[in-house]
Amino acid sequence: MVDYLPTALTLVAFGLHLLGERRAVVLTGRPRDRRARTRALTFYAGLLTILIALQSPLDGLAEQLFWAHMIQHLLLLTVAAPLIVLGHPWMSIWRPLPLRLRRTLARTVLRSRYLEPMRALCRLLTRPAGAWIAFNLNLLLWHVPGPYDLTLRSIDVHVLEHSTFLLFGILFWAQVIDAAPASSALPYTQRIGYVAGAIVVNIGLSMYLAFAQHPLYSPYAMLAHRPGGISARADQQIGAGTMWAAGDLPFAIAIAVLVQRWLAQMEATTARMSGVPAGTLDGDHGLPI
Repeated sequence: MVDYLPTALTLVAFGLHLLGERRAVVLTGRPRDRRARTRALTFYAGLLTILIALQSPLDGLAEQLFWAHMIQHLLLLTVAAPLIVLGHPWMSIWRPLPLRLRRTLARTVLRSRYLEPMRALCRLLTRPAGAWIAFNLNLLLWHVPGPYDLTLRSIDVHVLEHSTFLLFGILFWAQVIDAAPASSALPYTQRIGYVAGAIVVNIGLSMYLAFAQHPLYSPYAMLAHRPGGISARADQQIGAGTMWAAGDLPFAIAIAVLVQRWLAQMEATTARMSGVPAGTLDGDHGLPI
């Protein structure tokens, strides 16, 4: 199966971003600084992850092995999506479009009364609660046997599944990672809880898949042979274990970074209140060291 829409958008985004970065150099008259280059490389790593998930031999294996399909999902949700947000490529992608086209698109999107329902939906999905619910509900719904089986029988449904994983993944991680020109509205403590809540959902789904007494997905169960000679139930359990262990790792990394930044923020606040430079307070006694 070839996920034509996500792949095509990936290539278009790559081309526009390259043009946008080149245009930025022309407009400023100087090469991009180290931070901008790092952001660009991070974004390209996210795009490469999408291509690995959808255009590598992994995509063919996913038609026969549940665990391979789970790796695809994890790459889109917890690797590609946060890398894209970290790269915050929005302005570089927007910049190379003709000025008249940009103005027309912006005016239409912001003012057209026909697009008001879409604007309302976007406002809902870009709020923390809306993004969290969309991310996790989408994950759960696509693992219900009926919709999941349909993704293996219809290329269009398969494309829709992977497109929503990527879209809602970006919306979710945008609430966790500050990405200019927008920043998350959540303080660090709430971001930690936000990510921890997603871990709970992921573990719950993984346990459901791991401890099911029979294969849940008929296209895999009906295969007479599958790579490695494993049974359909063993395949499902391996996929569940992959989702549980590997799927929680990016969330755990995010929580570790958020905790570190929260503690640094508290230290800076304490230092400002006490008139002591940040980084010179002993964490246990609040005394200069």
